[in-house]
Amino acid sequence: MKTKRLTLTAIFLAIIILFSFTPLGFINLGFIKATLVHIPVIIGGIVLGPRIGAFLGLSFGLLSMTINTMTPSALSFAFSPFIPVIGTNNGSLWAIVIALIPRILTGVVPYFVYKWLKSNNKLPDRLSLFISGVAASMVNTLLVMNLIYLLFQDAYSQLKGVAIGAGLYKAVLSVIFINGVPEALVAGIVVSTITGVLLKIYQKGGQHL
Repeated sequence: MKTKRLTLTAIFLAIIILFSFTPLGFINLGFIKATLVHIPVIIGGIVLGPRIGAFLGLSFGLLSMTINTMTPSALSFAFSPFIPVIGTNNGSLWAIVIALIPRILTGVVPYFVYKWLKSNNKLPDRLSLFISGVAASMVNTLLVMNLIYLLFQDAYSQLKGVAIGAGLYKAVLSVIFINGVPEALVAGIVVSTITGVLLKIYQKGGQHL
């Protein structure tokens, strides 16, 4: 079991790295490119448990921080402490919180959601996995965007050209609905399609949720 666990962890980590550094980590939905990087984190968390899920989420967050440092974009100040915040000459340590905490929870939350759904409801297993995938993806999106709004309000206001207040939070909500919801649905579909098979393979060795 230990060998199987280590092997699956290494496979998930390799997929996260591959998705992070190549176009394979995105799927074109027409109106947005939905990221797939968080999906192996979610699947790994459900199959291997919350500790491995947290490790995979941490790896995702560290890779995000690295990419935003090496190839910065307009919003990279929110994910890397080495990129100056708009309107200042310095980066912020709060970027570490945004880069890591939501991603770690992305690997932890789906395990407990799936476990709760299995023990408290008579839903089909595939639907339980779908809900777990959607929930984990939305946790990532909601935490990232709300933390950006709370911790980098001035900088985000300048970036969007919107005054601080209701208008700025509408900009946050637009990202959540336009990007976050489709990404969550994609995550739910992929997780519900793949995870059931992996669980059966993994549980043959005696490891059960």
